[in-house]
This record gives sequence, structure tokens and C-alpha cells, in this order.
Amino acid sequence: MVKSNSNYDFQKTLGPQSARLVTALHERGRTIFTHADAETITGLRAASARNLITGLVNRGLATRLKPGLFILVPFELGREREYLGNPYPVARALVGTHDYYISHASAMEIHQMVTQPPLVVFTTALKAIRPRTVIGTEFRFVRCKRSDLFGVVDHWVTKTERIRVSDPERTVIDGLKQPELCGGISEVAKGYWMRRDAMDPGKLVDYALRIDVGAVVRRLGFLLELFEAAWSERERQRLRARLTSSYMLLDPTLPAVGAYQARWRLRINVDPVELHSIVRT
Repeated sequence: MVKSNSNYDFQKTLGPQSARLVTALHERGRTIFTHADAETITGLRAASARNLITGLVNRGLATRLKPGLFILVPFELGREREYLGNPYPVARALVGTHDYYISHASAMEIHQMVTQPPLVVFTTALKAIRPRTVIGTEFRFVRCKRSDLFGVVDHWVTKTERIRVSDPERTVIDGLKQPELCGGISEVAKGYWMRRDAMDPGKLVDYALRIDVGAVVRRLGFLLELFEAAWSERERQRLRARLTSSYMLLDPTLPAVGAYQARWRLRINVDPVELHSIVRT
């Protein structure tokens, strides 16, 4: 049961149907809900359920995230007109029924691989979804193939809300593939360094070969050697076997300048001093 507090006794303030809906949602750990949820819980017809939710929104007891999607406002906040809550369950809800995982800079934050929280919530999904801003928070979506939907784990972000997120190794691989979604290659390198003791070099190599993107293979080999990872010669050769004669930029977000490194077929367009400083901090 949902308990009342000294500031707000919802049982006395809400009507019976509203109280039933709010109580059931809390008991089910479903603070994010839809019109269909309201219809199922209350037994009301569609129009009546919509009116019921509109009343909750107008009284500051729920916030509209997008058409047909709502979130309950915690009782301790009183009547809050704009409430987002934890953004990661919201990202999950925005994807809908399609497979997804929280990715890139957002996954780095979840795995404590950043020093500053990102300003955008990144989610990878099987369907193309337009970016959306909800109550001041920007949500961006990256489309992936079903064959690339691996290296994903469950993660509890609140006591009642669980989301899917890339594991630390997959987070690094996604960052090497699209550094621009993580703040650049230096931020990806810093994230790897912060969690290096928990990283499995063999898994990183497996993931890179499975993604099968030449830039990822090159950047991972460079990164592991730069930070003197405890990886085997066999793993190193597995990566080198995928190299072609062409060169790629270490960081595609920066200008095409810098020396060419033959070993990993990279143009080192990031200041080496900046990369080495990551190890010293």
C-alpha cells in the first residue's frame, strides 16, 4: 500500500478511481504508464480513463512525457507540474516495445566511466526514433542491426526500475565506433582507464571483431597498447589480422592532422600528451 504523509494524503484527496490507479501503479513499480494501463487497472472505457489521467496531470500528480505516456509524481514532491524522474526508464518507455539498450555516454555514466554527467541521454534501439526533448532533457536514439544487439545487461537504476545497458566492454566498443556520442576519443580512453581493472581484454577483442568495423579494430588495438593492457599476443594478432592498408583517423571528430602510425593504420590526430595525461591522472 502507498502510505500517506503529513503533507499530502492522497486517499482523502483523490477520488476512488484515481486512488485505485495510483495505488496499483505504485504497487506494481510502474511509475511510468499509458492510457492502456489506466484502462486495465480501473476497468474504465478509453474516454473515461483519459479524463481520469488528465485530472491527475492537471492536479500535478502526474506529468505528461509525450502523447499517451505519463509518469507519477512522487508524493513527497507534492503537486509538481513538470517531473521527469530518472531519465533512463523514460528512455526505455520512449522506445516502446522494441529491443534497446542505454548506450554511449549514458552507459559510461552508469558504469562510472565519466567525471561529468552527460547532457544527453543516448539509447540504441532496433527502430529509428527521432530525437525528443522531454522536460528539458534531450533524448537521442541510435539505430542498430539485430546482429549487433549483444553485450547488454540488466541494471537497476532505482528500487523499482530496471533498464538494459551495454556492459563496460560493449560501452567501450560503441565509443570507439562513434566517439562523437561520447565526447571524443579522449573521453572513451579516459572511461576505459577508469574501469580498466574490471575490463576483460579478450571480451573487448571479441566484441570488436563481432562488430566488424575497421576503425573499431584499429582504435582498440591502439588503446590497449597505449595503456599496456594485460592481453595476449593471440588477441593482438586477431585484431591485426583484420587490418587493411588504408588509414583511419584516431578521432573522427577532430581535423585530419597528425602523424601516421603504421602499426594500427591510424592517423594520430589527438595530442599524444593529452592521451598520456589520462594515465597520470
